[in-house]
Amino acid sequence: MDVLCLDLEGVLIPEIWPAVAERTQIAELRKTTRDIPVYDELMQMRLAVLAANDLPLTLIQQVIDTLDPLPGAAAFLDWARERYQVMIISDTFYQFAMPLMAKLGYPALLCHKLVVENDRIVGYRIRQPDPKRRSVQAFKSLRYRVLAAGDSYNDVTMLEEADAGFLFRAPDNVRAEFPQYPHAVEYADLQRLLEAAS
Repeated sequence: MDVLCLDLEGVLIPEIWPAVAERTQIAELRKTTRDIPVYDELMQMRLAVLAANDLPLTLIQQVIDTLDPLPGAAAFLDWARERYQVMIISDTFYQFAMPLMAKLGYPALLCHKLVVENDRIVGYRIRQPDPKRRSVQAFKSLRYRVLAAGDSYNDVTMLEEADAGFLFRAPDNVRAEFPQYPHAVEYADLQRLLEAAS
């Protein structure tokens, strides 16, 4: 059985930070990995904005509690789990993602951890450099064939390393830079691409 590596935000759930931006009316927090390719640069900007506005983790978690998986995501995930070993490989954080994982039936999730002091996010710890590529490499070292789908700049190393990679609902700038990856807009289209590559 092949491994299917999926990004989380923008693929199965809404983008979390833009939802926080909507709640707080802080425009800088709308930026995601679709806008800023270097993840550490993006996170350092976010941490500075959180500190400058004294935003607590609990406020962000309250926003997350109002979010639901994207329409059709749960059914797609059920379809995928019947056919693949599904792994969610994300640059989000366990402190953010777990309420949404509950709504998706707790799929396997590999992501990062926030450093929190007195309800304030003061830093973060990634598992290792280039974690999405390394995750695919690890599955391949176990002799799995790996398929992957994502929507942003930070997913490209995962797609590059996979045996077959796909973009899903990617913005025009990402699609234009990486035309080698087939693009799907609906889950049914992604299913067809995956089946053809399996």
